[in-house]
Amino acid sequence: MINSTQVLYFTLSAYFDTGLFKYLHFIITMSLYIFIVVTNVFLIVVICMNRSLHEPMYIFLCSLFMNELYGSTGLFPFLLIQILSDIHTVSVPFCFLQIYCLHSFACVEFLNLAVMSYDRYLAICYPLHYNTCMTSNKIATLIALIWLYPLLTCVIMISLSSSLQLCGNIINKVYCDNFSVVRLACSDTTIINIYGLIATFCTICVPLMFIFFTYLKIFRICFSGSKQTRQKAVSTCTPHLISIMNFSLGASFEIVQSRFNMSRLPNMLRIFLSLYILTCQPLFNPLMYGLNLSKICVTCKSLITNVQHSY
Repeated sequence: MINSTQVLYFTLSAYFDTGLFKYLHFIITMSLYIFIVVTNVFLIVVICMNRSLHEPMYIFLCSLFMNELYGSTGLFPFLLIQILSDIHTVSVPFCFLQIYCLHSFACVEFLNLAVMSYDRYLAICYPLHYNTCMTSNKIATLIALIWLYPLLTCVIMISLSSSLQLCGNIINKVYCDNFSVVRLACSDTTIINIYGLIATFCTICVPLMFIFFTYLKIFRICFSGSKQTRQKAVSTCTPHLISIMNFSLGASFEIVQSRFNMSRLPNMLRIFLSLYILTCQPLFNPLMYGLNLSKICVTCKSLITNVQHSY
């Protein structure tokens, strides 16, 4: 039996030799990461620098973009190193650090999307009471909840996982995730499995049920309201709905792949499915919100035009 103190590193077995193509993979991955960083930072700066965007919806959007930066930084630098490396190993402390970053990213994402749906619910269903309901104190409380709850949840998860006795060190993925480490355990995993189910329910199911409830109310108002109300709902809710469906789809891929034997699938497809949730969301969100929300789009165009004129 190998216990947790004897396992000094994990081997990521999903990597395979691609020869000189690894440099092409490196360039593509680096380009994606640079694009994610530039677009998300640009929109964060636009929201922070323009007082007309200092509204609850855009503050929550800013939090969302910061989370995209956080999650992608927890993955991409590590991927870039592994792509060029011939030995795909990672130390135990760094593996748990990555687990913490990626799991907390997913938790923050779902909570942020749920809070944004609550904001849209108030704005569309109770427009006259919106400013009295969505006060600065309430915004600060919601932002704190979005970021502090995952901190507590993931710290407990990591403390339970790191105390397990392990009988192996091979993770069949291109990055570290908690369930893969738990599967290596030869000690009793009942407690962490129960905690994992509860945490998954609270992190994914509860926010999705809340989002479903708020959008039922929003659609009810839209179908019974004026054309102007429907247009407002469509313009502000469409990118949010796309973001929710995209992230939920990615989370479903990851949950199914982690808990079932997917060895029959081609290795490249399994890698793509495992990376989908961590790459597509940071990539698509700034594009969707930047192009579909007219206020952000106009501000971005104005900023770019001013920069061009200055040169």
